[in-house]
Amino acid sequence: MTAQQRATAWIVGFFVFLVAVFVLRGVLLPFVAGMAVAYFLDPACDRLEKLGCSRALATTIITACFFALLVTVFIFIAPLLYAQMVAFAERIPGYLSALNEAATPAMAFLQQFSDGENGSKLREAVGGYSADIVRWVSQLLGQLLSGIDALAGLAALVVLTPIVTFYLLRDWDRIVADLNHWLPRAQAETIREQAALVDQTLAAFVRGQSLVCILLGLFYAAGLTLAGLEFGIIVGFMTGLISFVPYFGMLLGFLVGTGLAIAQFGELVPVLIVASVFVVGQFIEGNFVTPKIIGERVGLHPVWIIFALLAGGALFGFVGVLLAVPVAAVVGVLTRFLLSSYLASALYSSGTGTMGSDSREREKRDRARP
Repeated sequence: MTAQQRATAWIVGFFVFLVAVFVLRGVLLPFVAGMAVAYFLDPACDRLEKLGCSRALATTIITACFFALLVTVFIFIAPLLYAQMVAFAERIPGYLSALNEAATPAMAFLQQFSDGENGSKLREAVGGYSADIVRWVSQLLGQLLSGIDALAGLAALVVLTPIVTFYLLRDWDRIVADLNHWLPRAQAETIREQAALVDQTLAAFVRGQSLVCILLGLFYAAGLTLAGLEFGIIVGFMTGLISFVPYFGMLLGFLVGTGLAIAQFGELVPVLIVASVFVVGQFIEGNFVTPKIIGERVGLHPVWIIFALLAGGALFGFVGVLLAVPVAAVVGVLTRFLLSSYLASALYSSGTGTMGSDSREREKRDRARP
């Protein structure tokens, strides 16, 4: 098989994989989630193996402890979050009305620079958008609370994910060894090097960023609750979770938190206190938490992560969101490898001497001109 035929086979196989993921995206969620959890827990199993446990026993202990912890957290936190979500949905019209009243002075100020007709149109537009937002939120909550497909998917996720996690975690080393054995011999060493870089990038981002999100969620929830903000727990906790998307989570939480503070308090000082919680949290995260936990090993630009998450969600739904960061890590590592190979190749360096001499000659002629 020639090099061109091998490249064609790899490209065809890659597109077949994309088509399979797209077609099966409705049933892949438990398996992708189980794979992600197994990857997350594999270092803990390796440590137990070094202490003398068998792989099966280590897998049983780690899997049971992990999901027991999740169930415990869910039992204690889920009712509180659910109650706050329901109460928040009920108070959305009141909050919008309070925000509309708070914005009345600004509307009056803007109206001074426009005629009465334009000001009336602006108020009608704001009112229309407010009604659309209320309607959209109500429909979304209705779908989340009563959607049969969503409940079925959640049930499959809850039941199948621990099973998939256990078997993948138990056979993780064997799966890696088989994949290593299947590599083409001529490129095996290069592929191993790039796979190690991908693993380093994913470990630094996924494991590190997950811990950062949990810490931020706890900080924001505690800070907003102490500041007296209604629904501070749910706003803070969700802000921490969405912080998995760089900058977007904090910005969204800041807008929601300050908007609720304006509607609830109607005074400047409490609003500034709520806003300061997000500012302090971002400062601590950017200068202490993230550098300490993740460091400089990620190698994934925030804009690239945001694009990957949006593209994965648009193409493959929630499965695409789960696959976005691993795919972004692979593409990032391969891009850096191809770029370094290009810079070291004759395609980049050929003719540099001639080009350099030509440029020097042009520079001499330019200097000799009057």
